Amino acid sequence: MTDRKAQLAANLAQVEERIASSCAAAGRKREEVTLIVVTKTYPASDVRILHELGVRHVAENRDQDAAPKATACADLSLTWHFVGQLQTNKVRSVTSYADIVQSVDRTKLVTALSAAAVRGERELGCLIQVALDAESGERGERGGVAPDGVEELAVAIGEAPGLRLDGLMTVAPLAGEYAGRQRAAFDRLMEISSRLRAGHPAANMVSAGMSGDLEDAVAAGATHVRVGTAVLGVRPRLG
Repeated sequence: MTDRKAQLAANLAQVEERIASSCAAAGRKREEVTLIVVTKTYPASDVRILHELGVRHVAENRDQDAAPKATACADLSLTWHFVGQLQTNKVRSVTSYADIVQSVDRTKLVTALSAAAVRGERELGCLIQVALDAESGERGERGGVAPDGVEELAVAIGEAPGLRLDGLMTVAPLAGEYAGRQRAAFDRLMEISSRLRAGHPAANMVSAGMSGDLEDAVAAGATHVRVGTAVLGVRPRLG
C-alpha cells in the first residue's frame, strides 16, 4: 500500500467512525447517510485511490478542474456531484460528466441545464441549494435561493425535460441568524425538505454538513454529507 493510499484509508476510517457514531446517537441506520468525498484541488490519482477504498460518490465545485478529472476517471463506477456555484456558460460541460448538480438556485440555470441534458441525452439529478442567509427574492452570499423561492424552482425542475428533482442542499451560513448555529440551520433545512416532499415525494435527498459539522447534519436528518478536508487533508494553495 502506498503512503498516500494508507493516509486516505486512515482518514476515511476516521470519517466513517464519525458518521457511524452520529447515526447511532440519532437512532438512524448507517446506510441512511451517504458519504460524498469532495475532491476539489486534488488529482485524479486520489480519486482512483478513493475508488479502490470503496468511495462511490465524489464532488467537485469548479468545472475547469472537474471536467478533465472526470474524463481521466471515466472507467470508474462513480457518481459525480457538482456542488459549486454554476454559471450558465459552464452548463454544457458540467452536464457531460455530472450525475447530480447540487447548486441549482435560479430558473435561468434550470433552463440551461435542461437544454444541455436533452442535447446530451442524459437525465440529470438536481438539488435546490437553499440559502438560509438570504432574504426573500435574493440569493445567498455563497449561492442558493431564499427558502420562499424553493417551491417555484421545484416546479420548474419538475417540468423541465432531462432533469430530475432529487431534493435540497445547503451550506451552513456564515452570516444571519444561523451563523455559527449549524444544527439549527440543518433543522431548518429539514423543515423545508418536509414541505417540499409533500408535493414532490421523490425529492427526498438532503445534502448538508461538511468536515467540521457532519455530526450536526446527521443528527438533523441529512441523507448525504460532503466531506473534503477530513478525508483528503488540508487543501493545497491554488495559484
